[in-house]
Amino acid sequence: MPVAPLHFLLLFILVVFLLILLQLEILSLVLSKLGLSPGSAVTLLFSTLLGSAINIPLFTLHAKPGEVIEPPPLPRGFLGQPLPYYGKTVVAINVGGALIPIGFSLYLFNIKPLPYLDVLFGITIVTALSYVVSRPIKGLGIGMPILLAPLAAALAAILLNPDYSPSLAYISGTLGVLIGADLLRLKDIRLLATPIASIGGAGTFDGIFFTGIIAVLLA
Repeated sequence: MPVAPLHFLLLFILVVFLLILLQLEILSLVLSKLGLSPGSAVTLLFSTLLGSAINIPLFTLHAKPGEVIEPPPLPRGFLGQPLPYYGKTVVAINVGGALIPIGFSLYLFNIKPLPYLDVLFGITIVTALSYVVSRPIKGLGIGMPILLAPLAAALAAILLNPDYSPSLAYISGTLGVLIGADLLRLKDIRLLATPIASIGGAGTFDGIFFTGIIAVLLA
């Protein structure tokens, strides 16, 4: 799948941000709250960043009959080549923005004594908020304010289970954004007029990534 130069710029900014956080030992604090060893933490972080450039195609959606097709200026392919929109959108799932957060959330759920209801309530709260504040952006993807979800996830985790609030905050925040801003917005994909729509990618990758970090830090 083509990757836009803007995506590479975002990755570069995220790497710089991570290096700054590591220097300030803030990120170390976040990861230690989740019970990760330094080696596991580095593996998780860079797997997430590298995986954000990988989209696995799932299925294709076609524009409705009679719908006016206006090719948007975004997204652009590798080396800035525009990707034309001809009335069909390939729906993919992003490795770094969806598969890895899902896998790590399942890992945390298995190793921490988190009650099912606490996890369900936490995810439901963030999912509802993410769905309400997210919006389809034509030619780009789904966008949402970056701080609302982590604040909601941290607050919900503290109220529901203060003993294991960091793990609950990560699970609620990442899965809540993924469900509310991506999966429940699949019905809006035709409004995007984009050739590729990635679950956990594009506009929601940074939201999912930073939600996990900020939510754990606040919990």
